[in-house]
Amino acid sequence: MAKKQPKKVIARPQLGEGVEILDAGSVLETPITETLETNYMPYAMSVIVSRALPEIDGFKPAHRKVLYTMYEMGLLKGARTKSANIVGNTMHLNPHGDAAIYDTMVRLARSNESLLTPFVSGKGNFGKAYSRDMAYAASRYTEAKLEDICTELFGDIDKNTVDFVDNYDATTQEPTLLPVTFPTILANNTLGIAVGMASSICSFNLAELCATTIALLKDKNHDLTSTLPAPDFVGGGYILYNENDIANIYENGRGSVRVRAKYDYVKDGNMIEVTQIPPTTTVEAIMDKIAELVKAGRVREISDMRDETDLNGLKLTLDLKRGQDPDKVMAKLFRLTPLEDSFSCNFNILVSGMPRVMGVREILNEWSAFRIICVRRRTEFELDGKRRRLHLLRGLEAILLDIDKAIRIVRETAEEAEVVPNLMIGFGIDKTQAEYVAEIKLRHLNREYILKRTQEIEELEKEIAKLEDILKNPAKIKKIIIGELEQVAKKYGQPRRSEILYDSALAGDDEEDDGVPDYPVTVFFTREGYFKKITPQSLRMSGEQKLKEGDEIALRVETKNRAELLFFTDRQQVYKCRAADFDDGKASLLGDFIPARLGMDEGESPLCMVVTEDYTGFMLFFFENGKAARVPLASYATKLNRRKLVNAYSDKEKLVCMMHLTDETELAVRTTGGRLLLVNTAQISEKTTKNTAGVGVVTLKKNQTIAGVRPAAELELANPHRFRVRTLPAAGALLRAEDLAEQTTLG
Repeated sequence: MAKKQPKKVIARPQLGEGVEILDAGSVLETPITETLETNYMPYAMSVIVSRALPEIDGFKPAHRKVLYTMYEMGLLKGARTKSANIVGNTMHLNPHGDAAIYDTMVRLARSNESLLTPFVSGKGNFGKAYSRDMAYAASRYTEAKLEDICTELFGDIDKNTVDFVDNYDATTQEPTLLPVTFPTILANNTLGIAVGMASSICSFNLAELCATTIALLKDKNHDLTSTLPAPDFVGGGYILYNENDIANIYENGRGSVRVRAKYDYVKDGNMIEVTQIPPTTTVEAIMDKIAELVKAGRVREISDMRDETDLNGLKLTLDLKRGQDPDKVMAKLFRLTPLEDSFSCNFNILVSGMPRVMGVREILNEWSAFRIICVRRRTEFELDGKRRRLHLLRGLEAILLDIDKAIRIVRETAEEAEVVPNLMIGFGIDKTQAEYVAEIKLRHLNREYILKRTQEIEELEKEIAKLEDILKNPAKIKKIIIGELEQVAKKYGQPRRSEILYDSALAGDDEEDDGVPDYPVTVFFTREGYFKKITPQSLRMSGEQKLKEGDEIALRVETKNRAELLFFTDRQQVYKCRAADFDDGKASLLGDFIPARLGMDEGESPLCMVVTEDYTGFMLFFFENGKAARVPLASYATKLNRRKLVNAYSDKEKLVCMMHLTDETELAVRTTGGRLLLVNTAQISEKTTKNTAGVGVVTLKKNQTIAGVRPAAELELANPHRFRVRTLPAAGALLRAEDLAEQTTLG
């Protein structure tokens, strides 16, 4: 009978530690950081580099694998085949499963309407990107092939223009990039979420994109907006043009594009027909939001709505009540629903395996550099082929000078294996040339054949000289790329789908909303960024305000429900909304967290809230370097109903204080050098530029800064005249003992 083994106890590791079990009775402790590096980092890098972010050819790996598989299947010129067949073949390259592959292919299809420049021609139901309910059919029911424009993706792929690597099981090879002849990276919108980073690229009109790339190849300082006025979306709509936002996207690769739905008013039926919507939403999402607003009583002008989308395209019908103005109704819906929405841009692209956020100019320059390499490699491939051909014909030329000698050598050679060596010796040619000559058929040893081969040598020499000249002259390579871009624009270019609306076209769009009730409210803003709107009745009945632990109320204002709210942030941006956009609250609630409610950037925090009904008064910004900027609040009023303004104040120096004032007043400015200066706001000159660096207010010594600013009325100074001056900038006066007790909380 076998001896019973005693039980071994494995010590349980402490929380937060990594463990490695060596055998049944021992445990090796490892730091959690080491475990993350060895286990999580490879996954994170794989998602970033091999899955989520597009590369300079405009494709993610999944898209590239599908398209290359279809190319290898002969679907560029052949007939359509079942999508299931394509999916099955793609699994040789893509290990992520058939469902993921088919999802990718559906998005590439023309009839799905996801892409401005589609690459797959489908037959059957491929769904619609603008509808979450119109799902695509299974892969066994649909058929597909490549669009004609894919010729521009694969035309040079067999000429060593790009590198090939083994697939996941090393049974075949696939291209690392596609040698695209136009900037596909900006021709279609792309969204990718990786680990710790993301990418969101809007689409541009193909003809405008090619024209801009050509202009940049000719002049690196070309004005992009002259040939590429704004993005273009497959769903159309109106782009609300903002010069600063477009400039930021073009130069830095970040920003947002405001897109508005397109509609028609049918007078006979007193109804509005929405036919184009922003690319960031769906018909169902818009209907859900309208229904929510109708139920809440905020939209009373609509009696019914229907989704009448069919084979002819999108159509959302809104029946209006009698006597309603359709333009005013739509202006209200633009403000309250996704019928007007922003496409956030984050041009994060992989270049040589490294993620980089680039503006349009830098992306087009990088694509041009990539395309120059492709053309150079193609030229070298063609040059090598012609040189090899010329080398063979040189050997043939030597033989043709004395055909009888060649025939005699072959005839007098005893063994077949000795034919090639004897030809090499007899004519002074190498083995490759001798092999080529030995394979010539007897019927080709005639005068016509000889003359044609001799003429081919002359043509090859000219072509080789031409190719060598191209490789030596970068300007000629650029000329080739320009010619290809011109052909793409001519052959595949289409008119813009998204119309551009400038400020002048929208002057009357931001009218007061008659449907929003106006009543007294009290608004609260806390230092942690929470907002409350409470009616007087509720405020009288409530007790103490509920706040997050450690938080306090920074501002309390009695105003109206229609008042405008401006939230200035630490990223030099201002977010605009109305008090009516928030529900009436209670003192017992925390309120709305402003960064989340207004969709602020990650890590962005609101610093100040301004409440206004008519944009009177001015903003004062004090900076550490002793300067102050005075900007009229009217500078932040816009004709467009924009929710976000960039460059709200200067970022050249660290901000110490910002405040909104409606009347001139006296302020106390204290420095880190222990000095105090009383400044009347009338002494600070006004600037209309929002991000002005300001004017000098305080003269500071080295390593000194402004420590704080507060209204002078809050101080009790023994001799305030000591701290006043007639002209600015000034150093102020040192605080005396009798004043110090009053200044301890200044800041």
